[in-house]
Order: sequence, then C-alpha cells, then structure tokens
Amino acid sequence: MAADAAVLRADTEDYRRLFLDDVPLMDVRAPVEFAQGAFPGARNLPLLDDSQREAIGKRYQQAGQDEAIRLGLELATPAIRAQRLAAWSEFCRDHPDGYVYCFRGGLRSRTTQQWLREQGIDYPLVRGGYKAMRRFLIDALERSAAELQLVCIGGLTGSGKTRVLRQVRHHVDFEGLANHRGSAFGRDPLDRQPSTIDWENAVSIAMLRHREQYPGIPLFVEDEGRLIGRINMPDSLYTALLRAPRAILRAPVEQRVELIREDYVEHAWPAYRRAHGVEARAQFSCYVLDNLARIRKRLGGERYARVRRQFESALESLFESGEDAGFADGIRLLLEEYYDPMYRYQQELKQPRVVFEGSDSELLEWAKSWRGG
Repeated sequence: MAADAAVLRADTEDYRRLFLDDVPLMDVRAPVEFAQGAFPGARNLPLLDDSQREAIGKRYQQAGQDEAIRLGLELATPAIRAQRLAAWSEFCRDHPDGYVYCFRGGLRSRTTQQWLREQGIDYPLVRGGYKAMRRFLIDALERSAAELQLVCIGGLTGSGKTRVLRQVRHHVDFEGLANHRGSAFGRDPLDRQPSTIDWENAVSIAMLRHREQYPGIPLFVEDEGRLIGRINMPDSLYTALLRAPRAILRAPVEQRVELIREDYVEHAWPAYRRAHGVEARAQFSCYVLDNLARIRKRLGGERYARVRRQFESALESLFESGEDAGFADGIRLLLEEYYDPMYRYQQELKQPRVVFEGSDSELLEWAKSWRGG
C-alpha cells in the first residue's frame, strides 16, 4: 500500500461507520488490555507486550513522558521491531480498508503509523482510540434500549425459546453472544464466556445495526435475568427488558424434557469428548453434578438427593452404553418442582404485558406480522 495511494484515507472518528460497516480494526494495545475489553472482529497486534507496557508505564510515572519514550525505543530491539512490522504489514495488505487504534489514539497508534510509513505503508488510525469507541458503544446501547421496540420471548424452561428466537428474522441472541444458556447448566464445554465489556460491545453493535437498518421494526430478544452466566447486563438494557411486552412460548412438559435432554446431554456430551479427550467423563460428570449442587439449597435436601441419584445412574449408563434416556426423570423433576415454580414467581413479580401465547410454529407466524401496539 504505497503512501500516495492512501491519501484519500484520512484518520477517522466516524465510530458509527466503523461498527455499522464492520471495518477491519488493528488493535495495538497490550494483550492484557485486549483481554479486558475489545470489539468484535478486532485483531490484537500489540506494539508492546504486557511486561513492556508495565515497565514503560512505571517509567512514565517516575520520570515523565520523554523518559518513557526513551525506554520504549530501547525495548524495541531490531528483532522485535521486525516482528511487529511483519505482522502489521500483513494486516494492512489483507485489510486495505482498515484502521489502527490504541487506547486513546495517541502514542502507540502514531508510533505504529510512523514505523509503517517508513516501510512505504500509510495506514490511518482511529482518533480517540479504544476509549472513544467504547464510549460511543455505551451511549449507543443506552439509546437503543430507550428507543427500540423490544419483544421478549418468554416461557417455561425447556420450551425452546432460543431455538424459536433464532428463527425470527429480527432478533439479537443475548445468550449466544454470551456463550451461555440460561440455567445452572448453561456453560459451554470449555467455559469460554466473553468479558462483560466484549458482550456489551457486541450487543450494542447488533442493536445499532437494527436501529439503523430497520427503523420501526420490533426487535425480538429472549426474556433474560440480569445475569447470563458471569455477564451482568447493564441497567439500561435490563430495564428495557422488564418493560418490554412478552410473547409466551407454550410447550408440553414431555416436549420440554426432550429439548433439555437434547441440549444438555445428547449435544453436550460429544462436545465434552471433543474438548477434553480422556478427561471427558470426569469433566462431564462435574458439569452435571456440580451444577446440580449449585441449586441444592433451593431444591431442598430430599429432592436434591433424589435427582443426584438419578443423574449419577444416568451418567453411568451414558458412559457405558451411550444411552441417555435415564436423565429424563431427573430433568422432569427439576422442571416441575424447581424451574417452573421459580419462573411463575418471577412473572408474578414482573407483571409483564403479554401480547401473544402459543406454540413455536404459532409464535413464528405471529412474529412475521406483528408491528407493536
């Protein structure tokens, strides 16, 4: 990318366009900063590694900016500089429409620009950096929560709300973005939830796109609690969910037991085998029994002991013969004696406005034409 070919690409602070157009972003912050919060699709190609960042930060506090810059130049050995430039140059070639950013759009991103220019590559930066883009998304999420016409798909545990939600054209899947399903058994085989900041950024972008592309069209989401695994939903979004109307998905208990068994056993067990190999049995047993133990107090001692015995026997059958039907009785007990009463109690507290009740096929047909009211 020659410098004269990139003249038309100035530095930018058009954060809206960056996120709406899914513009490639090169993040030159340190890995520890990237892990704490980043944007969907951004690639971390740091100028400084974590230890270098820490050392330069201490020098800055002790001796000021000039000394910090001097230390940075000392740490940038020829080998390190060549390594950084190779990675940055490859990104620039692969993404000629992208931008580079650091935390505030200051020293690190401008240093990256300068090193690239010395190689004949002119690559623009995001003014304000990560901090400004994050602020934009926080404000955008609050605006979306206030302005969008949300519809919550609700229903008893196991009724298939997530499956139905994903078939609605205009939706945002909070649980999918959180890599977690909404129950005590909801974590994935490797427990890979994003940070709360990453989740908020992804949700904000998804809702911004809907607001921009489909003004006036309702956006369907799943009825959620404030917590999705370890992710704590921001107040503005949770308040919007509480006031949104509900479309209630109805399903008989036999169907719900089958859906739970499919999602949490039939589909989960192969995923654990792929993820954990020889440790899969131990890990899957912990997944089932430890998560059951988390709700022991609310279940009560007698019910907890009964379900645990059923699940222990079912696990043994699963491991020996591949048969998972033994989980059904325990699942049914949890639904009818724990999750269903808890759901009804929560609905009594919330007193939501219900605008539809029906089966999965009926709800999907209704969602096609409903425009609010």
